[in-house]
Amino acid sequence: SMNMAFIGDADPFTAAIPATKVELTVSCRNLLDRDTFSKSDPICVLYTQGIANREWREFGRTEVIDNTLNPDFVRKFILDYFFEERQNLRFDLYDLDCKSDNLSKHDFLGQVFCTLGEIVGSLGGRLEKPLISATTVVDAKPFQSTKTSGIPGKKCGTIIVRAEELSNCRESVMLQFCGNKLDKKDFFGKSDPFLVFYRSNEDGSYTICHKTEVVKNTLDPVWQAFKIPVRALCNGDYDRSIKVEVYDWDRDGGHDFIGEFSTSYREMSRSQSQFHIYEQEQNLLKVQESEKYQNSGTVTLLSCLVDTELSFLDYIRGGTQINFTVAIDFTASNGNPSQPTSLHYMSPYQMNDYAMALRAVGEIIQDYDSDKMFPALGFGAKLPPDGRVSHEFPLNGNPQNPYCSGIEGVMEAYYQSLKSVRLYGPTHFSPVINHVARYASAVTDGSQYFILLIISDGVITDMAQTKESIVNAASLPMSIIIVGVGPAEFDEMVELDGDEERISSQGRYAERDIVQFVPFRDYIDRRGNHILSMARLAKEVLAEIPDQFLSYMRTRGIKPGPLPPPYTPCPPPALHPLLTRR
Repeated sequence: SMNMAFIGDADPFTAAIPATKVELTVSCRNLLDRDTFSKSDPICVLYTQGIANREWREFGRTEVIDNTLNPDFVRKFILDYFFEERQNLRFDLYDLDCKSDNLSKHDFLGQVFCTLGEIVGSLGGRLEKPLISATTVVDAKPFQSTKTSGIPGKKCGTIIVRAEELSNCRESVMLQFCGNKLDKKDFFGKSDPFLVFYRSNEDGSYTICHKTEVVKNTLDPVWQAFKIPVRALCNGDYDRSIKVEVYDWDRDGGHDFIGEFSTSYREMSRSQSQFHIYEQEQNLLKVQESEKYQNSGTVTLLSCLVDTELSFLDYIRGGTQINFTVAIDFTASNGNPSQPTSLHYMSPYQMNDYAMALRAVGEIIQDYDSDKMFPALGFGAKLPPDGRVSHEFPLNGNPQNPYCSGIEGVMEAYYQSLKSVRLYGPTHFSPVINHVARYASAVTDGSQYFILLIISDGVITDMAQTKESIVNAASLPMSIIIVGVGPAEFDEMVELDGDEERISSQGRYAERDIVQFVPFRDYIDRRGNHILSMARLAKEVLAEIPDQFLSYMRTRGIKPGPLPPPYTPCPPPALHPLLTRR
């Protein structure tokens, strides 16, 4: 404990603790009956898919439930959740026939593929899907052959997966401590004490998670209250040991160790507690041997206030819909679409940058949009029949209804419009921003949030109007993502991003930062793994959305919608003795 060199001002909140954990509960209805004399004994196995190698890995298994075709599994799956990633899941159901852990020894009952976003994006975080037999699966490695390979297209029942965010990931706690009769370490004057907090890790090591300020020249300090996320304090495990060390601050950095004590979050949250601090563990022996050695003073917890912050998922579960709009740059600087050098070139062999960016971002957002109908707009082209220039035209050619069905529908409309319009100019962003802002301004009650994806190749020609549009949009429930494609300098787009300096127009500043700009070329690895580079692009582009979303809801005082009534399962059948492993 004596080595204090590492206590710089490093941020103790390491990225190693994900912000959100989601607990999945699985139920099934009308499973296939594989047993001759009794009903099936189902078990559910969850697989997750690696982003890079696309390989399925077993994540865990539920318990086995005897004799039922309608299991409500008790054992839950706890997953780290990231809004900005596509997290592919596969649930396989088996009928357990014997004690073996090897799945190929058991009858396969069906499976389902989905994403974690699809589950949490469903109303109330409850997704219901039909199970399919393995042989109908496309684009997934079949696992070990089962005794019966399933009948293609045969109804195998349904699976119901419910997602609940674990609240201990978003509790913060406000703690205040004082010290009493601490050991005097300074030759002259009194000590200058401060506290250092450590959370314990699975392997028994400790990680620093908070350091108080120094209170000068006292043996009875009162430290300021501080707020810390519960996950930073104990990784959400209320009974895990928290170690607190007490030091006397020295100017030269060789802080003197006064003593330490251990506690846990549960102990602190129960009541005001007084902790005796001891210099070393062996001094506890001294205490038992002689009554003379007291302790090195006491530290008292004066107050402990717990606060649970509303999260992005609270609003999604409460029914807030995310509306996704795409706007694509059809200006002449992109190059003639029939030439291979064009950014809009349609090669039979690979998607162009516009299509790749659109798919990477759209595939993730579509999980949060219940009707999967997306308006798709173009700007900067001459339209048939009369060649008028337009800066907000529907890609599907229908001004009354610019909606396309799913990301596939958007891609199709994009390819079709390339054949009919003429690339022109100039590059105006404000019309498409104002287009989405008109919709967003009509629903400011928190039931809808709008995301506009603009994909463009470069220099913006209506910069003043665009800034004004963004400043206006910043007070609406919307966010703007700009992906820059091609080799241009993207100075204007970097300025619009507003990370360096908050964007303003005629002296008015944007109420919040709503623009995220990403240059496509930083993410695309022409030779390497497309899937991986597109996952990185989407992650970068979408990472700021949940915070932008929450800042709108918080400043407006909007609470999440009421949850739908809880789902009531069938009465649980008898539990099978656990044959399963995690």
